[in-house]
Amino acid sequence: MKRKMTVLWSLVLSCSFLPLVQAENKKPAEKRYVIIHADDAGMSHSVNLATIEGMQKGIVSSASIMVPCPWFKEFAAYAKQNPEQDFGIHLTLNSEWKNYRWGPVASRDQVPSLLDEENYLWDNVGQVMQHVNVKDAEKELRAQIERARKFGVPLSHLDTHMGAVVSRPDLLEMYVNLGIEYQLPVLFVNNLDPKKYGVIAEKGKQLKEVLEKNGLPVLDELVQFYGEPDYEKRKQAYLEKIRELKPGVTQIIIHCGFNNQELQNITHSSSRRDGDRRVFTDPAVIKEVKDLGIEVITWKEFHEMAKQKLAQAE
Repeated sequence: MKRKMTVLWSLVLSCSFLPLVQAENKKPAEKRYVIIHADDAGMSHSVNLATIEGMQKGIVSSASIMVPCPWFKEFAAYAKQNPEQDFGIHLTLNSEWKNYRWGPVASRDQVPSLLDEENYLWDNVGQVMQHVNVKDAEKELRAQIERARKFGVPLSHLDTHMGAVVSRPDLLEMYVNLGIEYQLPVLFVNNLDPKKYGVIAEKGKQLKEVLEKNGLPVLDELVQFYGEPDYEKRKQAYLEKIRELKPGVTQIIIHCGFNNQELQNITHSSSRRDGDRRVFTDPAVIKEVKDLGIEVITWKEFHEMAKQKLAQAE
């Protein structure tokens, strides 16, 4: 995959349990919840159709939409017609494909630091970190949220395309503040390793408390898998990750697509995206999740859990 991911969410809250000495002293295991989340809705027609299939025929419980992309309007119409489902905004500050590019939603003259020499959004996260002014970024992300609302998308959360919005402390703080202002949960993971993430981890620790005080949830774990293109191997890799899920709330990020000419013309990840669609509509995978006692939830449900927890603490 062409993407050079700046993933700021890989190490997560570890859970430990005291040894069980006697059967009668055994405590019920803490519940395992999972949000199965499809990124990149609105990116292309193929991605839209595959994401919809995953939500309707599979166990994809949530999706987020790339508002600046050419096929946003199609998916926004679907979201408006299906408000019972779960949709977020995939806040986008970069445009990573070679021949399939997009610019900002905001007027270009209002967000000059977001633009490359071809007047598109920057190609990669490193360039975003280097060039983007946080005020311009905020204007653009507000424009993306407001455009989605204008098209009638029932929003449940905010997250970030390729981690660009969480790549600097100032961008991270702005992202959290947007979530609080709009009262929308943001994709945020507990206990980042300070040795690996430095100032981002330190800033994240501060902002986690702010989110929780505002009744916005924080994930215990985030799982992403980019590797194996072979379907059966990919399926087994996902099943292994699912079996190893820890207590708490985990999000599994997937990217749905159909391996057709349109998607092949955009990205060489089309077969992997097709694999993700197939895995999470596969009856055997759906049965495995159920048999393991893992509850698939949405961001709306996760938000309600956080609000209830806050109310109980007060």
